[in-house]
Amino acid sequence: MFSLVLSREITDDESAVLREAGCAEAVFATDSLPTNADVTVTKMDFDDTVSPSLAEAIEAALEAVKKVPDLTVPGLTVPAVKKPEGEDEPSAEPETSAA
Repeated sequence: MFSLVLSREITDDESAVLREAGCAEAVFATDSLPTNADVTVTKMDFDDTVSPSLAEAIEAALEAVKKVPDLTVPGLTVPAVKKPEGEDEPSAEPETSAA
């Protein structure tokens, strides 16, 4: 799950381009730019369960945005992921071996 904040509010035609470019499952909403509440932008929320990894899903979404002229991504939000139970924390002390 992640969100992209676009640089401006998009049109219905631009939304269609993004959906055809691989963002068919994205939820589009109007929002304000986090750094300037007076600027109206589009926010895209993704809950990608198909991509092999979160990184690949984000890369695909960013590539799709490039299909729309004069559109950029000034914001990306990725919620913290809780570590599965049973995974050990990495040791704070370095391992040493006898030579």
